[in-house]
Formats: sequence, structure tokens, C-alpha cells
Amino acid sequence: MSANDPFARLPEAATFTVTSTTVADGAAWSAEQFAAGVPGGKDVSPQLSWNGAPEGTKSYAVTVYDPDAPTGSGFWHWAVADIPATVTELPEGAGDDTGSGLPEGAFQLPNDARAARFMGAAPPAGHGPHRYFVVVHALDVASIGVPADATPAFLGFNIAGHILGRAVLTATAETPAA
Repeated sequence: MSANDPFARLPEAATFTVTSTTVADGAAWSAEQFAAGVPGGKDVSPQLSWNGAPEGTKSYAVTVYDPDAPTGSGFWHWAVADIPATVTELPEGAGDDTGSGLPEGAFQLPNDARAARFMGAAPPAGHGPHRYFVVVHALDVASIGVPADATPAFLGFNIAGHILGRAVLTATAETPAA
């Protein structure tokens, strides 16, 4: 696992709280949050609840990012934009192929596998533990204004100019060497 901090060069933001019934902060993903190609993996997005967002929040975005992927640029597993400010929870499985658990107006962007859904963990065997930053971003706009086919990196670039607060939960995953 590398020591790189994906927030080190981003604008500072107030903090608030995100929790999950699926995974505790610092704990390993369950098998369901692994990619479908991994034994037991089902690509099920985690349940998320958040509170304490800064005053003036008009929408949220949710991202799941693995900075430890051996790509040079990490790996985006999930990105959701335009979650209304009145919403403070996503059910487990909201990130399926249809986004069936997402609130009206919210949409999923393609992950780094180019699928607009949650893609579970799949660290290479023997690569060591990976961190998965599950982040709820509180924004000062009702719509972040990115197209539905934008990349998560482009979403992040736009978030940087509208961030009010950031709630972070970190999950881990590892695939043992064969």
C-alpha cells in the first residue's frame, strides 16, 4: 500500500461524517464489494449515510477511488453526481447497472472500466492491500454540470471549484498471492 494522499493537492474543505452499514472506516470490504470476476465478488455498492454537511450545500457527489492501483493514476470504481441536498443516504446496491437506488436527478458516470455503475475491488494478487476512498462531496451548486459520459477525473476537477465539505470513509481490500 502506498502512502499517497489523494487529497493532498486539492482545495481544503470542511469535514463532515459518512458511515456505512456495509463497511466500517478502515475495515476490509466484504466479498460482495469485490468485482464480479473475483471469487465471491458481486460489484455491490456500499450503503452510505452522511450528516453534518456545511451550510449552503446544494448537492452531493459520491466517489470511490483506489489510489494504490498499479496504473500510475489509480482507479475510479464509482462516481455519482447531482445527488440532491435533501438526500443523506444511498442504499446498498444503489450503484447497479441501472442506478435503481439513486435519487431522482442523480446519475452515475463511467468508472475506469467505462461502465456507469459501481465496480468492486479487484487488487492484483500479491500486490498488497489497497485503500478505497469512499467520499461524499458537499457542493455549492445543485448540478455540477458535467455530462453523463464524463470521466470521474473530470468530475473531480469540477468538484474542486465547488467543494464545501468532504466526508471520507476508507475501506481496504487485498488479494493474496497465488
